[in-house]
Formats: sequence, structure tokens, C-alpha cells
Amino acid sequence: MPGVTWLERILNTVADRGRELLGLRDDAAQDSLTSLCQRLIAGRGEATNVALAREILQRFELLDQPARTDFFIALAEQFGPDPERIGAAVAAFHNDRPDTLVQLLHAVEPPRQELFRRLNMAPLGTASLVGMRAQLIDRLQEQPLLSSVDADFRHLLSSWFNRGFLRLQRIDWHSPAVVLEKLMRYESVHPIKGWDDIRRRLAADRRCYGFFHPALPDEPLIFVEVALTRQVATRIAPLIDPQAPVTDPYAADTAMFYSINNALKGLRGISFGNFLLKQVLSELGDELPQLKHFVTLSPMPRLAEGLEMLLGGEVAGWPTDVLDKVLAEHQAVLQSLSGLANPSEAMRVLLHQTDGAQQAALAAPLARLALLYLAEIKQSARQCFDPVAGFHLANGAILERINPGADASQKGQAQSHGVMVNYRYDPEQVVANHEAYVQDGRIVMSRALQREYDKHIAGKH
Repeated sequence: MPGVTWLERILNTVADRGRELLGLRDDAAQDSLTSLCQRLIAGRGEATNVALAREILQRFELLDQPARTDFFIALAEQFGPDPERIGAAVAAFHNDRPDTLVQLLHAVEPPRQELFRRLNMAPLGTASLVGMRAQLIDRLQEQPLLSSVDADFRHLLSSWFNRGFLRLQRIDWHSPAVVLEKLMRYESVHPIKGWDDIRRRLAADRRCYGFFHPALPDEPLIFVEVALTRQVATRIAPLIDPQAPVTDPYAADTAMFYSINNALKGLRGISFGNFLLKQVLSELGDELPQLKHFVTLSPMPRLAEGLEMLLGGEVAGWPTDVLDKVLAEHQAVLQSLSGLANPSEAMRVLLHQTDGAQQAALAAPLARLALLYLAEIKQSARQCFDPVAGFHLANGAILERINPGADASQKGQAQSHGVMVNYRYDPEQVVANHEAYVQDGRIVMSRALQREYDKHIAGKH
């Protein structure tokens, strides 16, 4: 089996022996999956526990989708903490008796967590549990009861995938084929179209780095792609063109971060990106000390959605008559293109049209609305509606430039009307920018964008 380590081979041998000791047969109806889980939690022998863990994970893989849902519901209903035990531990708790705190902690921990820890003993157990959580995530919306099971998964996976266990590794054309294949499979921002494409993305003037975990040695958990250029890129096509000429990386003065991908759905909500970017910035600075600029070319995956809400008058504090003032200097152009005197209504209509000449004419008003979207539409009191913006700003980036017409792909047009953003990382300002955003919700902008914001957006609502 590819990727099986010597330790996993030993565990398989132990599990085979333990299976004999347990008298397990291939008949899946012999014991229910939940009864096997109860036996695993109660078990004491290492060989039998490894065997049970492997048996449970293998049988889970054989279940059809409804049976998997039933299993997750059983985990929620039958493997939660005991309320009476919690009540007794709370009643017995005293600040001056540490043993009562230990008893309380044991009482509130769901047996599910111990079950997951023991399942992790199986060969390839970590990978199986990450895959199991991916299955669980697909069911959370229809089965709110399962949120408690997901909370236990997140708690344990956050510990198991702690930054201290992760290894930063450069991925290049000489990396194992299995890693390159997964790079192609997991690239979701700008899909890779075959081996010629990936070879160009790993050429001398490109860099790709990923975090790897010892339990998943061939899985890039998260990876970032970088282009080494002579200037800040404002369009994505030249960076991902398989036919683009390869340039001298030592002549570059700019590192363009153009794609960041979380690979495994089962690790959703467990953050690696902030650590990855900081370490890659350090790696690039050490390897190529002539680099002066560290800039992203980032998508705006919720811009189309946000502008539909904004121009439809659905964003609190931004009625359409206020938006008309924001767009006032573009009224003549918008009216000539749409025949509508109302700028916000004209913009709403025009954004659904695909004529190239009209898109060029819309660049300036679209950039202004994109700035308003980033700066004013919030998911919470301090967090941007746009998740990519929130990620980079929380990491201490500067909102550098907004680029209409940067992404001509079908996906880019559908998600963001083709707009992309440059975020700039200045090592001298990262900490202060991070504090400004996470403490006060303040976005640090380039001088040009700050002037645009102060003149046309600030104080309008």
C-alpha cells in the first residue's frame, strides 16, 4: 500500500493478532458498529484495541450514506457526557482542592473523544479520521445534532495538527509524483490543467510550499504558490500561463502570492494559513534577499454576492440613495450605458451584462464599490464579509490595490465580476496592522486607496 510506513506495517501485524484474540469475523452483522465502539472504549489490551480500531474504521468505509448518517447520530446520542456525573462533579468542586477540578474535567469530556483517540491507534488512523470528519461536515446543515460530534473532532484535530507537528516543505518538479498529483487535485483557486501546467508553475521563477504532517506524509495540508516577478502583477492570466517564458528568479524584486489552498475538507476550521505565510516569507527572504515586495494577487470570492446585496438596498446603513452619492461622478457614464438615471440601479443592471466594452467602462465605479465592500460590509462587528480579505488583514497585510478586469475566467466573473486585490506584506508593519484589524476592525490601506476611501466613501452613511 503506497505511503504505509514501517510503524503502520507493525500496527497491521498487531491488529491481525488482536483480531484473532477477539474472535472477529468478516461478517459485518456480527456486532453493530456502535457496540464495537463501546468495546474499544472499554478495552485494555493494546493489540485488541488496535484490532478493534482498524475493524471500526474499515466497517465505516463499507457503510452506505444513510448508514453513515445513522452512525454519526449514534455518536451524538450515545457517546456524549453523562449529565448526572457532570452535576455531581460540579457539586463536589472546590477551588482549594485540585482533585475536584480533575474529576470535573473527566466528567465533562465526552466519551467520543476517547473513542477518537483510540481509533487513531489503527494503521492510517489519522487519515481515516480526517476523512470521517469530511463526511460529517457534509451532514451538519441537515443534522444540527451532529455539531457536538464535530466540536470533538475539531478539538482533537487541532491538537494533533498543532503547528509544532507540521513540516514546511518546498514542492518542486522533483517532488514525488503522488504529491504533484495531489497538488493538481487540490488546487481550487486557479485549477491546474495537466502536467505541462504544473511543470510551469514549479519552474525556476516559481515557488510552491506546503505544510505536511508525519501521519500524512504525502498530503500537502495547505500550500501556497508564488511567482517571482519584476513588478507587482495586477492580472492573473500571465502568472498561470503555461507558455509564459521562464525568467531569472535572482532578477526578481517581487514575490507574488497568487494561490493558497487548504487541501483536506476534514481539517476545515483548523487554521494553518497564518503560520504558512509567515514561514514562507522568511524562507523567501533567506533564499532571495534581493526581494523587496511581498504581495498577493487575491480573489474576492463573495464580491458578486456582496454587491447584489449592496445594490439591492439590503446592507444596513447603505441605502441606494447613499450609494448614488458614492457613484455620483460616474453617473453620466452609467446612464449612457444603461439608459437609467439612477447610478446604483444602472450599476446593478450593468453588472449582469458581459459586453467587453461595457466592462472596461465599469472599471472605475466597480473598483469603488469593491473598496466599499471590503471596508464597510462586515460579517461581524470587526470581520470582513470577504473571507480572503479577513484572512490577509488579520495576518497584518495592507490593502494595496483593487484590480478590475484581473480575472477573465468564468469562475472569476461569476464570483467577483473579474476583480482581484493586491494585499502587501511589509515585515516592519505586520504586527501593527494585525493589531489594528483584530482589536479595532481598522483596515490599513495604501495611500491611494485611503485617499479614495476618505474622499468618496467615509462618512457617506
